[in-house]
Amino acid sequence: MGLILSRRNLKKPPQVVMIGLDSAGKSTLLYKMKLGKTIETQPTVGFNVAMLQVKKKTDFTIWDVGGQGRMRPNWKYYLEGTKALVFVVDSSDRGRMREAKKALRTILGDDNAKGIPLMVLANKQDLPNVMTIYEVARELDLARYSDRHWEIQACSARSNLGLQQVLSSIAKLIKS
Repeated sequence: MGLILSRRNLKKPPQVVMIGLDSAGKSTLLYKMKLGKTIETQPTVGFNVAMLQVKKKTDFTIWDVGGQGRMRPNWKYYLEGTKALVFVVDSSDRGRMREAKKALRTILGDDNAKGIPLMVLANKQDLPNVMTIYEVARELDLARYSDRHWEIQACSARSNLGLQQVLSSIAKLIKS
């Protein structure tokens, strides 16, 4: 007798790529969303990957790609088949916003990034004197990206601020 498999079991979970400058908190975010606790991380050389589930009905795979300067040219290789792009910024680091803007512009200019929805996470909102999401949006010049659906959200990997909303919003971006 043959084995009957449902289409759901054969379906590969959508891929989400999470990028941003080094020390923005990408790995801390990934592990907090996956494990529910804060893990002390080291700078990512290469990538981390985890499967996440939202409300027991939506699965996706998140690729957290290292953000050091030498790693950024490799970001484009993770875009093929990607359903959503998450760009993480350290909203307490005003001095690196120009660098973040340039990195975002470069990756969104890649042919493989065309049409991929963008989620910008203004991380580290639990720290004093951080930029608001409006300031981050202005600094990154997000209004210029009218060719794609994009959202920006405040969050904190350490304090868990906004992480459930982040997961729900990523799931909605994937479906749109």
